[in-house]
Parts: sequence; C-alpha cells; structure tokens
Amino acid sequence: MFRRPSNIPFTTAIAACALCFSGPLSAQDETKPIAAEPLTERQVFTDDVTMRITQDLDGLPQHVVDLDDASHLTVVRFTIQPGAVFPWHTHPGTVLISVTEGDFAFMFAEDCERRDYASGTALVDPGDTVHTAWNPSDESETVVVATLFGVPADGPLTIPVAEAENARLDEACGVDRE
Repeated sequence: MFRRPSNIPFTTAIAACALCFSGPLSAQDETKPIAAEPLTERQVFTDDVTMRITQDLDGLPQHVVDLDDASHLTVVRFTIQPGAVFPWHTHPGTVLISVTEGDFAFMFAEDCERRDYASGTALVDPGDTVHTAWNPSDESETVVVATLFGVPADGPLTIPVAEAENARLDEACGVDRE
C-alpha cells in the first residue's frame, strides 16, 4: 500500500493527468502535482513504420504489442511531485518511459503489483492495459520522459477510467489517495 499526500485531491490528480497530455503548461502550472512539458509536437515518420514490443514481467503473461501504424509519435517530460499519483488510465498507443530523476512506481490493474524503477532505468507501458504510476518519494521529485508511439494525429493521449472504476481499482490494489 502507498499513500498520496492528502493535500492532492483525486479530482486535482485527474485534472493534472488530463493537462499532462493536452498541451504546454504556463509558469503558474509548475507547482501542479504532475506537470507535463511536451518536448515535441506530434510528429510523423516519413516512411511506413510498424513496431512490435514483447514484454515479460514477473507474474504476468507475456505481453506483445503490435503497432501496425507507429508512424505518429510525441515526447513529453513529466515532473511528478512527491507522493503524486496518476489516475488509472490507458493510452491510444505504446509508451516508452525513461526515468531521468528520482524513483518511479508503476502498477497494472491486471495484477496490482508495484514495480519500482530508479533513475537511469526504463520501462514499457503497452498503453492498452489499465495502469497507474506515482512518485513513491516523500521528499524528492520524479522526472520521466515518455515517448509515445502510435498516437493519433490529434485528440487525447491518455484515457482515464471512470471515477467509480478508479475508486474500485484503488481499493482492489491498495492505492490510498486520501
């Protein structure tokens, strides 16, 4: 079980997550629990690009992601304040995540197992599986750089689950947002 500071309400976390994928932030947004800085616009490869990623994680069956059209991509840097938690969500494409500062915890709804990643490590977020992630530190920020492949030309880059499903998953997986 982990705990997010009580001064970051669930609705703020959802709003932060929505902002994370919607566009650049202003200076006043820098203190948000989860801030996003797009490092690129949505870009398109000039050639046909497909991608296959195979992921083997302890406790889960092998996950194979086949992107028949991985031609659209974007890169976003997330700064996650101590204890801040992303709402449960999916993505329309696959995300390769590099942890550049601090520690990062990631959990799939499928098994509710916390997987920890330190600065200098990377992970695959297949995108189509419901998951959450957070900064497990009580003191320092976490910074991750996410490269999203197979994203639509426009529209959201994250798809949060409904608030009732978010609450159900929090309870089932021991996520305490209070």
